[in-house]
Amino acid sequence: MDDPALLHYRSGAFYLARASQAELDGLRDVMLGVVAAAVEPIAGGRHKVFGRKELAVIPMTSTIASHLPRGVGIALAIDRASRLGVRGSWREDAIVLCSFGDASLNHATAQAALNTTAQISFQGLPLPLLFVCEDNGLGVSVPTPPGWVESVLTAREQIRYETAYGHDPAEVLGTTRELAEWVRERRRPAVLHLRTVRYLSHAGADAEMAYRTPQAIRADYERDPILGTARWLVSAGRATGEELAHDYLAARDEVRELALEVAVLPQMTSAEQVMAPLAPRSPGVVGERARKVCLPVSEPLTLAQGVNAGLAAVLEHHGNALLFGEDIAVKGGVYGVTRGLHARFGAGRVFDTLLDETSILGLALGAAVSGFLPIPEIQYLAYLHNAEDQLRGEASTLQFFSQRAYRNGMVIRIAGYGYQRGFGGHFHNDDAVGVLRDIPGLVVASPARADDAAAMLVTCAASAIVDGSVCVFLEPIALYHSRDLHEEGDEGWVAPPTGEHVPLGSARAYLDGSDLTIVTWANGLHLSLRAARRLEADGIRARVLDLRWLAPFPREDVLHEANATGNVLVVDETRRTGGVSEGVVAELVDAGFVGRIARVASKDSFVPLGDAARLVLVSQDEIEAAARALVQ
Repeated sequence: MDDPALLHYRSGAFYLARASQAELDGLRDVMLGVVAAAVEPIAGGRHKVFGRKELAVIPMTSTIASHLPRGVGIALAIDRASRLGVRGSWREDAIVLCSFGDASLNHATAQAALNTTAQISFQGLPLPLLFVCEDNGLGVSVPTPPGWVESVLTAREQIRYETAYGHDPAEVLGTTRELAEWVRERRRPAVLHLRTVRYLSHAGADAEMAYRTPQAIRADYERDPILGTARWLVSAGRATGEELAHDYLAARDEVRELALEVAVLPQMTSAEQVMAPLAPRSPGVVGERARKVCLPVSEPLTLAQGVNAGLAAVLEHHGNALLFGEDIAVKGGVYGVTRGLHARFGAGRVFDTLLDETSILGLALGAAVSGFLPIPEIQYLAYLHNAEDQLRGEASTLQFFSQRAYRNGMVIRIAGYGYQRGFGGHFHNDDAVGVLRDIPGLVVASPARADDAAAMLVTCAASAIVDGSVCVFLEPIALYHSRDLHEEGDEGWVAPPTGEHVPLGSARAYLDGSDLTIVTWANGLHLSLRAARRLEADGIRARVLDLRWLAPFPREDVLHEANATGNVLVVDETRRTGGVSEGVVAELVDAGFVGRIARVASKDSFVPLGDAARLVLVSQDEIEAAARALVQ
């Protein structure tokens, strides 16, 4: 009963059975979810889900297969926790149940999960995972081609395949019991192809008579699991037909009475109530935990070295931290940022993954609910877009739809932005962060300097542990190995980690000019500080504010620095449309700022190769020209 389960939205029978084993009223749980009652024990009326901490059922809101990569991650984490001596969330001999539908099987996320499962098993790594494909032959109105599901599920020999028919309870019980025991003992993955029927239409607004023939609908009655179970019980002498019919009608009356009872229960009454579990913040506790992490480096570091130092400190202090992604282990990453960490902390904690961003994030999602602090790397910002739903639909919703009973705190490192020299194209110089900025509760950090990078990594790790925060850590590639600021050899961009705590949502001010406030971050900080020096030669004294955090937004810091000069120039290396500067300007206006505001941003274009990139990315010359126009 305590094996973790991730359920397809049609797996209600499983939920009711497990609730019954725990002597909980699963039917009432479901009905409370249907009416969005505030007392519903799973999501508090926020969504109709199957999930409950006491039942080890992790709430999944998706109607497709986006929960499957998390299931793979949980299965991998169970045995790894035992091997690393980490106190995990599950028993050492636990297995993972993950159900999905036949139409969902066609989704790219499902294929990613199955492929990753097969690859992990191919390597001989333990993966106690049981998939259940509930095949009713339909995807809303589209029939699944006969034989297609079996063809797909048997194509990977590393995943054991068995099938059973839902209307034959003896076969289902025997097959599932044997298969579950096999997965538990062998620590290898399997899939049960459960052939069943769909009760009534796909959803309330769907009328199956519009696309199914009466003959096809009647044929389902011959394969109805309820009628099949009744026939089985009668043939075994356990009940008569009349007794079962009486029980069926009594159950119907029970459901009707319960529906009438819960229909009048109150729903949530305020936005604050709705959002309460979304993104809790405990700055005092986070700061206290972060200050315990030692950053022993004293010599000046580049940004890449600062990230490395921060990762080493987190791995050293948090024994449950895992660092993984493409090329990050022996190679040390494309840019050498993780160099030496694999040798220092071992292959169990610092390891390479297959080249699939959906699976990388799925492994993190599973590890996070299993007692680990995952730090996955997405190699380039553009690659995130292949898998962004794992953040939006799975990671960021878990606390929201479980009332914080389940959390998946993590720190996702992403190399991004433009301005690389000799290594271009929009897949390696992506400046689009809009998809991150509109995910509720997501923490988005973006340091520009080594000292901030190390400290902010420590803060993100602490926030993930204390508050379950899902943190994205954006690293500007072009600044990884920069040492100088104004002139070659001035060493103006290197800095030693100070050990000072950097709270979430706190900006950092540079210079103290009274004519102009430049608000920026990442590459924009480097450009703006250079521009400020040249502006000063023209008699324009500027101050520069590094946002550092794109979310939570440092609103008070921005307003304070803006009011200090009355003139604000926002320097935005992301695109003009959908870029960060839109949010900065909106925050200033909402706060009642009465000074002058201007902004410069990159063009609404992908970043091309070579010198042409300079034509679309915001430049130092543009910053200076905009600053002069603003103050004059």
